[in-house]
Amino acid sequence: MNKPLDLTLDRSAKASLSEQIRRGVAKAIEDGVLEPGARLPSWQDLAAQLGVARGTVRTAYETLAAAQLIEASRARGTRVAQRPRTATKSEPPPDAGSFLETYLEMTRGPAFFQMGVPAAETFPATLFARIRANAVRAEASVPPSYPDPRGEHELRREIAAYLAVARGINCSPSQVIVTGGFGSGLGLGLGVLGLGGQSVWFENPGFPWTRKGLELAGLAVAPIPVDADGIDVDHGLRHHPDAKLVVVTPGQQAPLGPTLSLERRLRLLEWADANRVWVIEDDYLSELQLAGRAAPALASLDRGGRVIHIGSFSKTISPTLRLGFVVAPVALVSRFAEVAACLAPPPGPAVQIATAEFIREGHYMRHLRRTKRAYAAKRQAVLDCLHTSVGADLVAAPGLAVLLRLPTGTPDVAIAREALTFGMFPAPLSPWYAPPGNAQSGLLLGVATAPTRNLARSCDRLLETIRRFKCLHLLNE
Repeated sequence: MNKPLDLTLDRSAKASLSEQIRRGVAKAIEDGVLEPGARLPSWQDLAAQLGVARGTVRTAYETLAAAQLIEASRARGTRVAQRPRTATKSEPPPDAGSFLETYLEMTRGPAFFQMGVPAAETFPATLFARIRANAVRAEASVPPSYPDPRGEHELRREIAAYLAVARGINCSPSQVIVTGGFGSGLGLGLGVLGLGGQSVWFENPGFPWTRKGLELAGLAVAPIPVDADGIDVDHGLRHHPDAKLVVVTPGQQAPLGPTLSLERRLRLLEWADANRVWVIEDDYLSELQLAGRAAPALASLDRGGRVIHIGSFSKTISPTLRLGFVVAPVALVSRFAEVAACLAPPPGPAVQIATAEFIREGHYMRHLRRTKRAYAAKRQAVLDCLHTSVGADLVAAPGLAVLLRLPTGTPDVAIAREALTFGMFPAPLSPWYAPPGNAQSGLLLGVATAPTRNLARSCDRLLETIRRFKCLHLLNE
């Protein structure tokens, strides 16, 4: 996206105003701020913006056109002329080894086995595009105004109704705050709680981006181990009893997959209520739990008003929407609304209205049912492929992934990068563990993006990549 044109004129300078405008536009083009094809303001509009005579800007534009830097036509307006690629500057890469470099690497795609991306073939794209186009037209037809910072009431009402049926949460639309995805919801919640410097329980292993977000908020992350019953609450109470926040994925733990047991849920909520501890529930899979009916949300058991429930539509519809929601405890509703209004506004109304209609007309629930069937079949196909070459004890099926365990110390990050050259990008397991510690190695193969054709060939190629890193004892040879 091109940056806006920023021109500053010095009326006391020796150079004429026309020449200053010419230099400013030319420099923006040479520096790559204005890319080839970028549209410039008309000379009438730019004159009004700068407070100069129209002829002054017109003279500058004519000079730029003579130098073949810009092109003007009645049909296309005034635009930057096409130039050799070497004339523009590319976006500088992030610092090597930085979090941003890792983030961009692990979210680029599309690629087979990529985590966190829904299958394109199961989504009714044409239907949703039509609904969204209608919402955009409706938005453009009304006088411009600032939207509700909590989100469109229409969508908040539909989310509350959906949560009551699908997740067992009894909440009103006033408790629902629409956000720009899970990360935005997490940032909003941390801003409301203001717990900088306090200790927070975090699952180990747990989602790396969430852990980084907690660190950026100034919280002291206390890694709590996970077992077959989910986060080990007793371990947390023994080692970090002073924590003021807990962040959990109770429906299906990410990335290992166990559901937080009822006994631990009740223990966690009892302790949180008695000690005024807040609990953030990351309901990242929502209804997309492939084995049986999804477990009720932790918030459905909360009687003390200590659970902040966060969900998103990234894995059920698309991450490109950047659309999610927070269910705030009643005592925090006003505070959430204030922080949202000042620091974390939701996405534009059109995408919210379109999503609300998609839910209201029943399309969303039908889409989820179709998607669960398709993902279950894909997961079984991946398991079958791997079981022919790898011992069953090295393969598990947590959530929307198949976990291929590797020996401790295996460079799973390097293997994942190597696999990307073949159009595959399973997520390495070791970054999910909090350092320092004994991180387990493995590869998480996203089932949503598993290839529907030539799956066996992709699995064989992935295993061959592992062989090159001398993990030969993984395979039944």
